[in-house]
Parts: sequence; structure tokens; C-alpha cells
Amino acid sequence: MKLLMIVVIVFFWTMLLFYSVLTLAGVVQRLSKQKSTQLSHYPSVAVLIPAHNEDVVIKDTLEAMLKLSYPGELNVYLLDDNSQDNTAAIVKTFSDLFSRIHYVNVPPGKPTGKSRVLNYGLSVTQSDYFLVFDADNQPEPDTVVKLVHAAETTKDAAGAVGYVKTINAAHNLLTRMIAIEFQVFQLLMQSGRWRMFKAGSLAGTNMLLKRSILEEAGGYDPYALAEDAELTVRITTMKKTLPVVHHSITWEQEPETMKIFIKQRTRWLTGNLYLLEKSLQEWKYWKGKTFVYSMQHILTYFFFVLLLLLSNCWFVLGLLGYAVPYFDTPLLLLWFLSYVVYTAQIISAMVLEKTITPFNLFIGLIMYFTYAQLFLVLLTKSSSQYLWSKISKTTIVWDKTKRFKKIG
Repeated sequence: MKLLMIVVIVFFWTMLLFYSVLTLAGVVQRLSKQKSTQLSHYPSVAVLIPAHNEDVVIKDTLEAMLKLSYPGELNVYLLDDNSQDNTAAIVKTFSDLFSRIHYVNVPPGKPTGKSRVLNYGLSVTQSDYFLVFDADNQPEPDTVVKLVHAAETTKDAAGAVGYVKTINAAHNLLTRMIAIEFQVFQLLMQSGRWRMFKAGSLAGTNMLLKRSILEEAGGYDPYALAEDAELTVRITTMKKTLPVVHHSITWEQEPETMKIFIKQRTRWLTGNLYLLEKSLQEWKYWKGKTFVYSMQHILTYFFFVLLLLLSNCWFVLGLLGYAVPYFDTPLLLLWFLSYVVYTAQIISAMVLEKTITPFNLFIGLIMYFTYAQLFLVLLTKSSSQYLWSKISKTTIVWDKTKRFKKIG
């Protein structure tokens, strides 16, 4: 028992050190000056927007697409996946008025989901690059230019990935916490990892890819619920990079209720379990830079949650005065350090994003006790769902995140 606890403690300290260094690297990357470049030729770009019953948000999305500024050829394709609301009518009105907007009716097929829709969109379009936005996104006008600049000027780039911000962050406590989490993700997982390893990852939206690279990779995996993470790993096995462009920004809507949040994140975690299983079956997913992503999935979705659970147990046992095995490092100190590192990442992100206010600081201080604990529930729910799909030999159905009408 004592040997096992020593192993856990050593790993715990290693994780704390790694994430601390990663955070510092992210801060350095975010503070570094961005080079302004002009290209002699701007390649053609097709914006692909998968959509299913999006009439409450699609008008704002298309208006944002019309504001995109790009010197080269740019076309926007709304990929309608069997919408039963007014999505088609709204998009067709835009396409009749603006040559940049195109309506594409995606025929039904199996398995359902974003990957299949994107594969179809790629089959009916032609462009050097394609850029994916979710149907609730409102990118800033210079988003495309900045992504293309990074992709064209970075060695071995397969594309580029931008920053995702929360447009409804002020709606309630949950959306504020999601917004803060996204800020940390961009700082820690994206900017820090790019600075240290030159290893960016696709974020599902605001992501630019070379069409030729995706064709070489075999397109999207239609069974991947976390299609962005799965494709990132495959691209990396091809020894290609994905530069992180944190100043290329899109705004998107996040879940406003706990029920919708749980459903969305369960899908994300289930998709990452699929990717983890896939990576364990192929050695190429552990070679070179791909090792960084494979280890990230294990650390983030298993060891982080395990250590979160253990730290909670240690904290409670320490407060109640229960006798635990003696170690040179007090167990209560380990809990405290995990809290300090987690909270330091949050505060660092808020400082860089200039979103630090007394209220946001308060939220950051309580997120470890509230928001982070939800991942225990999410991992349990997604693991049981994924295990049952294996036992029953059924395909987990894609579950689209519900949108909300903008107020005001």
C-alpha cells in the first residue's frame, strides 16, 4: 500500500510540475509579438458550416460570415443536415442575395454526426483550404486572413487553429465558468503546448485545414464523436503541424443549463474514449509528437480525474482527523498544491484575457470545488455509455448541442 501511494505521489508531483511549466510557456507565447505578413498569393478557402435545426442562431452566423475580410477566393457553404425548422429558408434567403453564401442539402446517411456532414461538404466543394465553423459561431472579420497566414508561413503546416471565445459568458454562473475554462484551454493546452512542442490541436471550430492533407489522411472518421481530437492525432502521425493562432478569434454560444452541458461534455469525453481505444491499437499514435497527444488524453481524462478524486479523499480524511499512512509529504499538502496550480492557471488566463474582475476572481477561486468536480460525473457517465455500446454492439448517436436565442 505504501509503495503504491509513493508511486501516486511521485506522479502527482510530476503532473503539477508539467502543468506549471506548460502554463508559463503559454504565458510567454501569448505575450510574444505576432509577425504581420503579406502573402504574394492567397489560396482559395471554403468555409464549411455543419447545421441541424439552427434557425435561432444561423442569421447572426451568416451575417458574421459576410463580414469576413479575405483577399483571395472565399465561399461559405451551409451544410444542412436534415433540419426540420426554418434553417433552410433563412440560408436560402441569404444565398439568393449574396454570392458568397451557398446552401447545401446533405442527404441522409449513417452514422449521423458532424464528421459525415463535413465529408459530404468536402466532396461537393473545391478549394485549397477549408475552414470549419460551428453553426453558432461569429468569427471576427480578420479570422480567415490570420489563419491562412500562419498555415502558409509555418513549415509542414496542415492548416492552423484559432481561438474560441464565449459569446454568452455573462448569462449565468455556468457560462462564466465555461468561458474561463476555454481561456485556460487556449492558454495551457494550446499556446503552452505550441510553445514547447510545436504541437497545436484542432478545436472543432475556427480550424483551417489543407484539403490535400485531409484527402491524404482519408477524410474525417465518421464514427469519431470528438472528430477534432481524432483528426489532430492522425495529422500528427503524418508529421504535419497545426500552428496555434490565438489572435484569430471566433465567438460561440455555450450551454446555458446543466442538462445541456452534461450532454455535450459526455459526448466529448465519449469521443475521447474512442480515440484512446484507437490509439492503444496502433503504435503510430505513440511515435514522435503524437506521443504528446496520446499522453494528454490519458493524463486529462483518467489520471487528472483519478487524482482529483484522491485529493478530495485526502482532504476530507485530513479534516476529519483520520489516521492515514505517514509520508514525508503530508497528504493535505498535496490537495492544497493541486488547488493552487489549478487556480493559478485560471487567474493567469484571466489576466492575459483582461477579464479579471472581483466577481470573476471569486468564480476562479471556487471552480476547483464546483466546476472541476463535474468531471468525476462526466467520466463516470461517458465510460458507462461507451462500455455499454461495446457490450451491446451499438453505435453511439451524435447528440447536437441545443442553441439559445440571443437576448437583446
